[in-house]
Amino acid sequence: MSKFQILDEIFATIKIRQADGDIESSYTSKLFSKGRAKIAQKLGEEAVETVIEAVIDNKKGTISESADLLFHMLVLWADMGIDPEKVMAELKGRKGISGIEEKKGRG
Repeated sequence: MSKFQILDEIFATIKIRQADGDIESSYTSKLFSKGRAKIAQKLGEEAVETVIEAVIDNKKGTISESADLLFHMLVLWADMGIDPEKVMAELKGRKGISGIEEKKGRG
């Protein structure tokens, strides 16, 4: 099983960048300064780029774009005050539940 500790480390750095707001030296701070709509837009762009790389069967490109996608998702979570542990708890709660059944239960 993979270890995702790096995501916790990156999230901590993102939170620091969110607080320091130095848009001259930090891409993350600059992204926060542009607001949630821009952060969400970047997340969407990275999702599309990940899909494109997967469709053309480019594993290296898919890995790279997936890293970008995860990074921008973490930025969005930070902007919204969502702790990654909440998302992990949501996933854990779905363990062992059919995806079809889980979707039925959302409505």
